Amino acid sequence: MTSHWHSPAISRRDMLRQSGIGFGSLALASLLSGEERAAAAEGPLSVKKPHHAPRAKRVIFLFMHGGPSQVDTFDYKPQLEKDNGKELPFAKPRVVSSQTGALLKSPWQFRQYGESGIHVSDLFPKVGACIDDICLINSMWCSNSRHGSALLELHTGSDTFIRPSMGSWITYGLGTENQDLPGFVTICPTLGHGGVNAWNSAFLPAVYQGTPIGYSSVPAERAQIPFIKNADTSLEIQRQELDLLRHFNSSALERSGPDSSLEARINSFELAFRMQAEVPDVQDISKETPETLALYGVDQPKTNNFGRQCLMARRFAERGVRFIQVTHSYKWDQHGGLKNDHQNNADEVDQPIAALLTDLKRCGLLEDTLVVWGGEFGRTPTAQGGDGRDHNPQGYTMFMAGGGVKGGMRYGETDEYGYYAVKDKVHLHDLHATMLHLLGLDHTKLTYRYAGRDFRLTDVHGEVVHGIIS
Repeated sequence: MTSHWHSPAISRRDMLRQSGIGFGSLALASLLSGEERAAAAEGPLSVKKPHHAPRAKRVIFLFMHGGPSQVDTFDYKPQLEKDNGKELPFAKPRVVSSQTGALLKSPWQFRQYGESGIHVSDLFPKVGACIDDICLINSMWCSNSRHGSALLELHTGSDTFIRPSMGSWITYGLGTENQDLPGFVTICPTLGHGGVNAWNSAFLPAVYQGTPIGYSSVPAERAQIPFIKNADTSLEIQRQELDLLRHFNSSALERSGPDSSLEARINSFELAFRMQAEVPDVQDISKETPETLALYGVDQPKTNNFGRQCLMARRFAERGVRFIQVTHSYKWDQHGGLKNDHQNNADEVDQPIAALLTDLKRCGLLEDTLVVWGGEFGRTPTAQGGDGRDHNPQGYTMFMAGGGVKGGMRYGETDEYGYYAVKDKVHLHDLHATMLHLLGLDHTKLTYRYAGRDFRLTDVHGEVVHGIIS
């Protein structure tokens, strides 16, 4: 008996291989890993209802890779200046990165800023001018003194295991307000000290992974999502290819039944196609006014690179991206040469950070945008190598602004020299819990079942720091 069934001239697999170049190579190979756990086709990035009324809609995280010194930036310690050169009068931590000597005063003066009168180092005069919008958390601490582990703890909540990043958790919990863009982007991220694990989705569906725009070794003006433009095939032809591919895949779904892997692939290609039209416009800062470009320091060699990153962060924020990370990498690790290198670093970021806060405020975005600043740990108040400081996870400073946070305040304290957090201590788990709370998410309820266990960003830890919430 002759069969009436004929095999297609081209298989779905061949079609994927041949037509996927334009809309499939768009930095989305990562979205196709872990497909077996991918979200359903009806829209994994669609806006989701929070657990409670949110104060913030999005996060911009300004990551200072290397570990800025708290006693030289935002944690004023007059006793350190008085006792310069003396031995630390109490025990140093049992586990340290390396050995340090006597107390070393800050080479910078601290001045009072704003109506709050908070002291800020001369390293950050422009950020100091914004201090009434900023909450300094002077009592941060974390669990690890090594860059790689501390960086992962900051980004994922774990210093020992591969876990989803905070941007992935937030996008998983809330979706994104713009279906033509990823929910989570990271601008010029570092490839060291954990690398892609700092923005990966781990066991969460791959669609929640961060999309990198350039890398730390690429100047911001050249930072792009790979293959964002296809010079060989027009958007119209790509759309036709994608429609045909979707037809093949949909037919396969009808025959096989639910298949989360295939559904995720369909979603990935659709998002990639939409991004080709949306992303170039977001990254095109030539449409900004000369006054705005000058505000961010794009017209100055020293501030151009980080200024561009901060300006792009604002543009992604106003387009509805849920989590945007901007990285100043890898420059803050001053075991020696503190005065020269910390000064150069601050000269690169002070104006752009202040510009971002000012711009968000004048655009009405600061009210519901949570800006977070900090490194993977702080530095010791004791000297290393004559003019340097060692890693210090025992007590350091991060700051938050906007998004329901009280401005013009200092929360928590380190000891009189700035070594240990001693009052109202805030662990990274507490920081994560507070960030989620401001976004309307209960950190104990934002869970994902994997390998027979419910996981969360804060693991089994974390308390919301209500004292900083307005």
